This record gives sequence, structure tokens and C-alpha cells, in this order.
Amino acid sequence: MTTLDWLIIFVYFCGLGALTTYVVRKGKETSTDYFLAGRNLGWWVIGASIFASNIGSEHIVGLAGSGAQDGVALAHYELHAWCLLVLAWVFVPFYMRSLVFTMPEFLERRFSVESRYVLSIVSILTFIVSKIAVGIFAGGVVFASLLPELSLTFGSTTIDSFWIGSILVIVLTGLYTVLGGMRAVAYNDTVQVVVLIIGSALLTFYGLFELGGWHELRRIVGSDMFNLWKPLVPAGMEGTWAPVKEPTRIAWYFNDRFPWLGMAICAPIIGLWYWCTDQYIVQRALGAPNETVARRGSIFAAFLKLFPPYLFIIPGLIAFALAKSGRNAGLADAFFGPNASPTAMQGAFPLMVEHLLPSGLRGIVVAGLLSALMGSLAGVFNACSTLFTVDLYQKWRPNATERDLVRTGRIATVIMVLIAMAWIPVIKGAHGLYNYLQAVQGYLAPPIFVVFFFGVFNKRLNALGCLWALIVGFVIGVFRLIVDTPVSLKLAGYENGYTYGGFLWIVNNIYFQYYSVLITVISIIVLIAVSYATAAPPEEKLAGLTYATITPEQRRQSRESWSTIDIVGSVVVVCAIIGAYLYFNG
Repeated sequence: MTTLDWLIIFVYFCGLGALTTYVVRKGKETSTDYFLAGRNLGWWVIGASIFASNIGSEHIVGLAGSGAQDGVALAHYELHAWCLLVLAWVFVPFYMRSLVFTMPEFLERRFSVESRYVLSIVSILTFIVSKIAVGIFAGGVVFASLLPELSLTFGSTTIDSFWIGSILVIVLTGLYTVLGGMRAVAYNDTVQVVVLIIGSALLTFYGLFELGGWHELRRIVGSDMFNLWKPLVPAGMEGTWAPVKEPTRIAWYFNDRFPWLGMAICAPIIGLWYWCTDQYIVQRALGAPNETVARRGSIFAAFLKLFPPYLFIIPGLIAFALAKSGRNAGLADAFFGPNASPTAMQGAFPLMVEHLLPSGLRGIVVAGLLSALMGSLAGVFNACSTLFTVDLYQKWRPNATERDLVRTGRIATVIMVLIAMAWIPVIKGAHGLYNYLQAVQGYLAPPIFVVFFFGVFNKRLNALGCLWALIVGFVIGVFRLIVDTPVSLKLAGYENGYTYGGFLWIVNNIYFQYYSVLITVISIIVLIAVSYATAAPPEEKLAGLTYATITPEQRRQSRESWSTIDIVGSVVVVCAIIGAYLYFNG
């Protein structure tokens, strides 16, 4: 990093500081303004904020690392931009009619207050052990790659660049999130998206120039890494429904790569949960003034979501190609040198910034990288504080003033960040940053997906069925997390995992996608069985909350909220996704 690079980053942060100051002065000390920006966000702000919150630390660092290690396989997750169209056309009408602050609040209206409590607590847990902790960890990875020699010594304790970076990311992001709430998060996200796209595009184009072009990239990495299907379907099994098999293990459900059957079923489940029912994402749409703006913002976010495979995964492939071909000595040494770390490829993106870009451009790309880190963390900080304040604190203290609610939200953010920092060692022991995130979500998302989707399509499902589906699904998922944690941490006695063939070994070695599908199936069975074994919910309670109970007037209003431009935008997104699947096919 040169003086010019640091100057660019300094100017960028000054700009964010000025914007935050303006937003804070413009806002009001009310819960609606702090948590939902006064329900006055424009569609372009909503779309940019959704994209910035999603495309954060785990994507830039994790996807580039995955691209260097496994090729384009994880683009499957990124090409689920169609899930945002489901949010736009299926769920936005329900959310906007109900005028809820949180997803658990919507679940309470559809089912019961007990379901709201369960979902609130589990959502907060999910945010802490996945989104917040992963964001902090990725910040540390970036700083450790860019400034490996940076350290601070306090007596006998030395803090390396990884922890310095993690703490700096928390402080800077937490500052404007705590002060400005959702309004500061959304408007900062809009600026950060522009910087992020420009910075990542510069790295991609500069890397291709250094390598010799797109065709040279495809030649060096080979067809397997540049193919969405070959890493998932073994030779000789292309026409079968048999999952990936690994002869060295005891059954078909054990595998260390990306089984195509698990990807085909599990990835949409996680995607639909994340994009349509997760407070972290949907809170932006809830900040819209009406259904038209919320839908259009969601469609715009789906369009932006088409970029990550090309802006983050492809740079990872470029880094691998540069290292493999020896055209960049720094990358070759980092990946394949005598002192190369087994996890070096996880830092493919920042390593490319370090070894590839000239002064000036490096500052722009690092600013974009920091934008992603901060945008992702800011979004989850705000969502986490909203869940705790609205779903828990306000229930405990129904007479709390607006000022009390805002203050509680700020305090909750600080506490959750401290807890998340304690979870970072677990992530460091995981196979890969992006793999860890998908695994945790795969364990905790299925029951939420089940109760939301089945709940709006089937009015017969009742509160008791929802409650037991959530409890049973979460217990199975948390059990897997408990089993995996000692192995991830490599605690004494667990360095090599559990005893081969034992029950805990089986649980720990079932590929997370298959385990996620298992949780989904069990949750569906429990939801339907308990609901139909008990009394049906009162019809008046369901008004406007399921498709069968929407009034003619509500249908008319929803129809008037969209136009041809919304349909055209959605079709463009779908065509782009299909085109990507056809192109990345060897």
C-alpha cells in the first residue's frame, strides 16, 4: 500500500463520514425511522442496500477463495438471483399489507406469539454465529493479507494484523450503524455498491490483462474448474440420480466436494429462506413506502445479484491461473511455494490486490473491498438490533418510549458484536469461509423456510404445527452444530474427528446439504402432521395472510402496484441466469 492508496481510502471514508452525518441529522429519534428509515426508501436504494448487505465479506473473500480452490461450482448459489423475484412477486404483497417491522412479527400474525419468540431467538443466534462472525473474520483476512507485518504489542501479548483488521472493521461499521440506524445503513450501502462494483471490475479486467485474456484463463484452469456441472457430477453418473459416492467412506451421503443432488435441492431451500424470509435482507424492502417500490427494489437487487460470479469468483480463477502458470511470482509463491499455507487460497482476492495492481488502483479496489465488509456487517448489525428490540424487548416492556427502543437497539448491537468475536476461532477451523457460512445456514434455515412458504400457501396449517416444526427443526440443526464445533476447533481429542463409523462420526461427516434436506423433510412432516391432528386456525385470524384469504380489494390493489417494466425486468433476470448456466457448461 502506497501513500496514494491510503489517500484514496482516506477520501472514501471521509465521504462516508459526511454522508452519515447528513443522514443522522436528517433522521428522527423514532423506532420507525431508526429501524426502517421511516418507510421512505426509494427502489434504487432498497435494491442497492439488499445487494450491499448480501455481497459482503463472505462473498468477496469467500467466493474468490472458492473460485481459486474449486472453480465456478459455488456460482450455483449466486445464480439463485431468481429467489429475489420470489420475494418481489410472492412475499412483498403480504409483508407490505401487514406493515410489520420484523419477520418474526409476521409469523406471529400468521401463527402465534410463541412462534415469534422462537424465530427471534434462533435468528439472532444465526446472525451471531454466521453473518456477524464471518464478517469480522473476513475483515481480519483482508488486513492479514494486505498488511501481514502489522502488529501491536501489549506487554507479553502481541495482536497481529488479523485481529487489528477485525476490530477496525467492527469499530468503523458499528459507529455509523449505531448512530444512524437503517437510514445510514441504506444510504451508505448505495455509495458502497458503486465503489464495490468499480473496484472488483478493475481487479477482474486487470487480472485478465496480466493473464492474456479470457481464452487463456479457460485454457490454464481447464474445463473442470470452468464448468458448473463437472465438479458436481462424477464421470459415468451424468444420466443418473445417484448422488456422489466416495469409495473410502461407508455410504453415499459422505462427500467432501459439492454433490449435485444436494446442490439441486438444498441450495434453493437456503436461497428462498435467505432472500424471502430473513430479516437481514427483507428489512430493506420493509423500508419502502408502498408495494410498488418494495417490489421494484427487489427486482433491481436481483439484477445486481447477477454480477458476483464475474466480479468475485472469476478473480479467484484468475489468481489460480496466474499462480499455476507462474506469470505472477507472488501468487505462485503464496499458493504453491514451500511456505504456502493450506488456507492461502482463501485470501485469493486480497492477494491479487497485493501482487497484481499498481499504486492508485490498489487503493480503489481495497476501498471496494472494505465497502463490502462494512455493508454486510452494517446490515446485520441493524437487523440484529431490530429483532432484539422489537421482538423481545418491546414485548417485555410494552410501555417503552421511542427513545428507549432506539437506545436498546444500539446497546444490543454492541453486545452481539462482542459475542461474535468469541466465535471467530470456530470459523478459522472450518474448511472454507463460504463453506462454513452455507453449512450454518443449511442447519438453521430449513424450518424457517418451511413455516413461511407452507404458511402462506396452506391456510389449514395452525400455530401448534408451526411451533413444533420450528422447535424440532432447530433442535436437529443445533445438534449438528454442537457435534461439528469440537472438530472445527480441533479441541484436544478431536484433532482427527470422531471414532470412524460411530454415530457422532456419521453425523459429523454427512455432507451439510444432505443434512439440510433431512431437516427440511422432518420439518414439513411435523408441520403438516401436528396441524392436521389439531384444530384449524380461525378464518378471521388469517385475513390477508394466506393466498386463500386475500380479499378481492387486496388483489386489486396488488395488481395495480406493478406494470410492464416490472415484468420486463424480471424476465431479463431469468434469461441472464439461464444464459450463465448454458455458458458455464464446459
